[in-house]
Amino acid sequence: MPADLAVIGLAPYGLPLAQAAVAAGIPTLGYRTGPEPNSLSPAELRRMLAAGFRHATSPAELGRVRTAVICAPTPRGTDGGLDLAQLESAARTLAGHMRPHTTVVLESPVPPGTTEDFLRPLLEEVSGLRAGRDFHLACSPSRVDPGNRDFTPANTPKVIGGLTPACTESAAAFYSRLTDKVVRARGPREAETVQLLETNYRHVNIALVNEMAILCHELGVDLWDVVRCAETKPFGFQSFRPGPGVGGHAVPQDLTGLTDRSLRMVELAQQVNSQMPRYVVQRAATLLNEHGKSARGARVLLLGVTYKPDLADQRSTPAEEIAVRLMSLGASVSYHDPHVPSWNVLDRPVPRADSLYEAAADADLTILLQQHRTYDLQGLSVKAQLLLDTRGATPTGAAHRL
Repeated sequence: MPADLAVIGLAPYGLPLAQAAVAAGIPTLGYRTGPEPNSLSPAELRRMLAAGFRHATSPAELGRVRTAVICAPTPRGTDGGLDLAQLESAARTLAGHMRPHTTVVLESPVPPGTTEDFLRPLLEEVSGLRAGRDFHLACSPSRVDPGNRDFTPANTPKVIGGLTPACTESAAAFYSRLTDKVVRARGPREAETVQLLETNYRHVNIALVNEMAILCHELGVDLWDVVRCAETKPFGFQSFRPGPGVGGHAVPQDLTGLTDRSLRMVELAQQVNSQMPRYVVQRAATLLNEHGKSARGARVLLLGVTYKPDLADQRSTPAEEIAVRLMSLGASVSYHDPHVPSWNVLDRPVPRADSLYEAAADADLTILLQQHRTYDLQGLSVKAQLLLDTRGATPTGAAHRL
């Protein structure tokens, strides 16, 4: 069966798009841009294959689709900005086989201006085609929220900004097959900046509540009760929760190097959030000391080492830095996570606890880093000698909270 859609780059942005496309009845071709973890279960993969998904065996197959969506990862580079190397590779591969009248859409998170100033010249140079005349080019930032069962591609509005009005409408026609609502931006730069705003909004608000967590602990105030009460306000407030750090694939950007003015609030938010693993370890050492124990030689059990609950995704998880810092203090670290069968830190395997309750009872300190649905936190609080809850998930009074 010929494919209508090519998804170039399957994780973390492309795979949800491919799943949504085949669920909508669109024959879809997946093309990997590099080593990408497969987050699908065997059953999910079988369903996708039965519905019309297949992996490309050759880049030449990319030239036989009507729509190509580039979802290449753009991780943070050594200079702090986004690394566009995988995006460049994906664009060159596509352009080498692209035919006229193809609709090309960029979903990868990128700095404003990337679609027009970086992607467009690449595609035109390699293909010999002209964007806006020979093929359609647009940006539609990914709004993937892994594990969210309430908001899926079908009911999450899709923002689209095309190089020309015709480019916008061509991309809108495609996404209308996947989602209930399409929102047209003025152009690619506006669409790119939508993702910039959405990602930075999340990081800034998490940073605010992380600072509030530290302040409330020093004041002897129950932050979690403060948040519970504040979120009853029906206007002017959106609830965020503190935590041991911010993980995931969404990288905040302060635009350093793109303009003369950086986003100072975003830069400060990054500093605050990046300090949370260190703060968790400080709290852990203090708790141990208050109970007559030293961090050196202490048995510390980490619960949940993924960056989101009920998923196996470990991208940028704060658990790794927390483990490293605990080890540097001389603690003996083990972990439990129902979604992670093995875990390496500093290229060394971390012992995995098979029996959760026995491990918690044996550990001098148990730290809840991620609130997986399978954890019985009431039972855990009874079994654990000492429990530090960084998610505010345990019953009031059952544990020491962040």
